[in-house]
Amino acid sequence: MRAYEIIHRKRDGRAIPPAAIAALVDGFTTGEIPDYQMAAFCMAVFFRGMDEVEVRALTEAMLRSGDVLDLSDIPGAKVDKHSTGGVGDKVSLALAPLAAACGVKVPMISGRGLGHTGGTLDKLEAIPGFRVDLPVGRFRELVRDVGACLVGQTERLAPADRKLYALRDVTATVESIPLIAASIMSKKLAEGIDALVLDVKVGSGAFMKRLDDARTLAATLAGIGRRMGKRVSALLTRMDEPLGRAVGNALEVAETVALLSGGGPEDLREVTVELTAEMLVLGGAAADLAAGRARVAAAIADGRGLAKLEEIVRAQGGDAAVLRDPERLPRAPVRYDVPSPAAGFVAELDAEAIGLAAVALGAGRARVEDRIDPAVGVVVAKKLGDRVERGEPLCTVHAGEGSESRERVTARLAGAYRIGPVAPAQRPLVLERL
Repeated sequence: MRAYEIIHRKRDGRAIPPAAIAALVDGFTTGEIPDYQMAAFCMAVFFRGMDEVEVRALTEAMLRSGDVLDLSDIPGAKVDKHSTGGVGDKVSLALAPLAAACGVKVPMISGRGLGHTGGTLDKLEAIPGFRVDLPVGRFRELVRDVGACLVGQTERLAPADRKLYALRDVTATVESIPLIAASIMSKKLAEGIDALVLDVKVGSGAFMKRLDDARTLAATLAGIGRRMGKRVSALLTRMDEPLGRAVGNALEVAETVALLSGGGPEDLREVTVELTAEMLVLGGAAADLAAGRARVAAAIADGRGLAKLEEIVRAQGGDAAVLRDPERLPRAPVRYDVPSPAAGFVAELDAEAIGLAAVALGAGRARVEDRIDPAVGVVVAKKLGDRVERGEPLCTVHAGEGSESRERVTARLAGAYRIGPVAPAQRPLVLERL
């Protein structure tokens, strides 16, 4: 079946045979099928969806497009975490060292920024010298000896996903549940893990805006993992405002250091502890979630989490000194506040608008080839329910010399807020556990 026929068939809402899906993925990976045809296929899937058989076939084809690691010779349970993407979501930077410090092996293959959301690899590369392109042999060594390694896809690990990930980012096809599920699980199953914790974001700053869609995605992901023999749990977490206060790569690294030093924003700490505790339970390092939370809290309090992050950074070529002195991280030359137009309470905060403003500043990509400025971003001063006076800063912009104009950025960020006369009702961060 030619690529044209596959696109035509999916455009009309008909199912694609698994063999045809496998051939499409193989042709795209080798370059025989051009980007424009794969983009058309993604758009057809975006509007027409895929059934369970198609999603599994797509996942397996992407998984088999490269090597699948076998880490069974490394002692201990291998457990990873994946977030579906949010604004200010730097959880992986703290979670991986915390889980490793508590005895779980963490082989983490991460991605870059996608749409309005940030990427773990981009954040890590804000640390001078940090390498995310390690060969497989070195990846295995660090998982065994350090307890965690955070890398991107190599040429041989899920190469189809690496190509498709970049294409979806610039063709407005990110929010498709089948494409999200196949992307996540092909990458995670290639890592050689025993178990996986999923953080499925819900809200204005997530790809899943509605709770029902998030449940569907979580069930799809968990189903794929369990059918492949993996232990899987999923949390649905709220993303209708940035997680923490920092949005931007170096800014988020600094906030991670604050968390591992015993401080940092409370919402970031809560989500990090919950997800890490899930990893400890799945990895057999804690009997239940209460014991897992206690172990994670202890690893923060006694400094083992931060020490493990320093060990990871050194092992992957980075300057670990910046973790003890975050002022050494890249810093933006221009800073200015966005004032509140009125007094009252923050009634709504559009996390997606905050994320897009950070992208416009250079913290993310509008095109595949765009370079990221690690120093730029936004630090949110006022969050949902906070009292604010007229003229008081809502957030602070960290901009580069060539960033988007101050007037446009200010207007974009001010528009992300709605100031009302009363504070909104508090909502839990962890909405559901599946």
